[in-house]
Amino acid sequence: MIALIQRVNHASLRIDGAEHCAMGRGLVVFLGIEKADSRASGEKLLRKVLNYRVFADNDGRMNCSVVDAGAEVMLVSQFTLAASTDKGLRPSFTSAMAPADAKILYDQLVAWLRTEHPATVTGQFGADMKVLLENDGPVTFVLRQ
Repeated sequence: MIALIQRVNHASLRIDGAEHCAMGRGLVVFLGIEKADSRASGEKLLRKVLNYRVFADNDGRMNCSVVDAGAEVMLVSQFTLAASTDKGLRPSFTSAMAPADAKILYDQLVAWLRTEHPATVTGQFGADMKVLLENDGPVTFVLRQ
């Protein structure tokens, strides 16, 4: 499982031209689910996301997590993170979990994340989404489980 996280000042997500969700200061988390992933590995990765220190403390150092900062989370499924780009000029998605199985796992992780961090909004699995965000820093990290 792969999470690309971006610290943002604000973000919104549109589906079919309509706003689906929006948030203020926080983390946008793009989540790629691979064949070998499980609910346990997903919860472990998202727990790391929630506790990863990317927000400034009073001294301006990255010492606070999204929880410490009282910030929001936007979780967006993004199967392209599971792409293999090592060969050729076209990505291969053979390591990505099958869509039906990935949706079940994604929905389980959304429910878990909303319990752990109620200030969570999400995209819609499998939808063509337009994510608008203002990256703060810019600060972007890739976390793997």
